Amino acid sequence: MNRKVLILLMLFCCSFGIAQEAEKSELQQRAEAANPQKEIAKARSLYIHAYKDYASKGRIRQGVECAVKAAALYYKENLYQEAFDLLRGVDQTIVAGIRDNSSERAALQYLTTKERMQMYIKMRRSESAKTQLNIMETQASLTTEESVKSDLLYNKAIYYYTFGQNAQGNAVFKEMEQKLTAKKEYDKVDEVYQTLIANGRKSNSASLVAQSYRSYMAWKDSVSALKTADEIGALKQQIADNEASIADKDSSLTTRQVIIVGLCILAAALAAALVIGAFILLRYIVLSNRQKKTIGILNDSNVLKAKFISNISAQLEPTLQKLDSKLPEVKALLDFSAHIQKLSELEETSDETLELKDTKIPPFCEALVEEIRGKVKSGVTLTVNVPNMTAPIHQEYVTHILRHLLNNAALYTPEGGTVTLDFKKRGPHAFLFMVSDTGCGIPEENVENVFKPFLEVRDLTTGDGLGLPICRQMAMKMKGDLTVDTAYTKGARFVLDLHA
Repeated sequence: MNRKVLILLMLFCCSFGIAQEAEKSELQQRAEAANPQKEIAKARSLYIHAYKDYASKGRIRQGVECAVKAAALYYKENLYQEAFDLLRGVDQTIVAGIRDNSSERAALQYLTTKERMQMYIKMRRSESAKTQLNIMETQASLTTEESVKSDLLYNKAIYYYTFGQNAQGNAVFKEMEQKLTAKKEYDKVDEVYQTLIANGRKSNSASLVAQSYRSYMAWKDSVSALKTADEIGALKQQIADNEASIADKDSSLTTRQVIIVGLCILAAALAAALVIGAFILLRYIVLSNRQKKTIGILNDSNVLKAKFISNISAQLEPTLQKLDSKLPEVKALLDFSAHIQKLSELEETSDETLELKDTKIPPFCEALVEEIRGKVKSGVTLTVNVPNMTAPIHQEYVTHILRHLLNNAALYTPEGGTVTLDFKKRGPHAFLFMVSDTGCGIPEENVENVFKPFLEVRDLTTGDGLGLPICRQMAMKMKGDLTVDTAYTKGARFVLDLHA
């Protein structure tokens, strides 16, 4: 690819965009504000809720845009099946919600088809990606939106270059050239160069990365000169306009004086702003130091509180041991005391490094599921979906967490239901366990509280509510996390995310 062709591609793809129908909903704003690295499950759930909310209100276009973003967050974690299922439901929503406007329907279906093509490209499935590209061509021909037709050319070029078909990619550029000669979108071009280089890396195309990078560096040099020329031209035009205005009013001297006075006022205002800014900065630094000190005091207080509670529990235990442990109330107190000590111990040793052991996942998971076989109700199906592999885990903590989750699933899954234990590898050093059931699920308003201890006064004979908080503390001590998948609607699904 020559430099001119690459610049045309970048400018062309940046010109594609669909205007929003109305202001963004609160759900969409919260989804966009979520950290895509640390809160990917939260962002994905919010986008799905925003999609459903928009669809219920007839705002199909904005709903589709949110659903497409949620699908992208699914396959970012290699959850391809979930992404495909979501897009299939979105297509049904489009058909049901837009009946009279075939052009708009085709434009929205183009978005879901494009997302499928991008997934197949990521999976390196050339023929499947080509099939989706052919569907996109059909959809683009059915819509009157020029932005869709323009975007199609860009995605055709990306497909060809990703799979090494450079001749076809260059042919697409010829079609695009006439549409881009008059455009100057320098700020967006830089972003798209980065995208093209990233696509080359993902597709392991060293030649595409090298060509793109060389063209990118050359473009940066050339665009600098173009920007300078544009700025000089704009300044010359501004000077000419000012001179014409001064000549028309025949008050050049007065105008210059006004400009000088204005510059002086501006300089004074800038100086005052700098003084105020410095004062605000100093105040912020002082407040930050106070906050750090307060946080330190609170952390020390939490440690002391944990030790205090643990000591009380330890002092009560000898007395409780003298009571009849067969009585439900006494057994509940003993269990509660042990849970408090365990929770305190985890909090006090949260910074300790745990020893990991390579474990064969299939027998490990099958043994845990076998433990609950006698506890489930009639007709409940127990399923284990794990690959034949070995992973480094802390066996004691992972066993405790999964055993607790499976026991809960057995308790809440009705007759004829399903309990499933899944294991998925997300990267070289990242993987997750998932325990799913088809029970009553967890109300959305209670999801954030299930991991918090001591939120309510409870009858200890029915449980002390410390099981899940202890499990999360163990997960965090393993440098991971334990969360509820709010996008799962068939019951409850807990996700144990670990990093080796």
